[in-house]
Amino acid sequence: MSLVNDLELEIENFKREYEKFERGNKSAGTRARKVLQNIKKTCQEIRVSIQGAKKEEEKDDLPSED
Repeated sequence: MSLVNDLELEIENFKREYEKFERGNKSAGTRARKVLQNIKKTCQEIRVSIQGAKKEEEKDDLPSED
């Protein structure tokens, strides 16, 4: 669940920086882009985590060959 919390925090950071950018702060645009890159990375980590959990679940559902 930590990754989801990280994603929520990054989204809040993005919103703050983007609002500053819209008011004319060009440096905030750079920071907003950096945060978007972090969001992309966090989303990928979540995707990998979900896929791993699905594979683990599928492995547990297979009957053993004992």
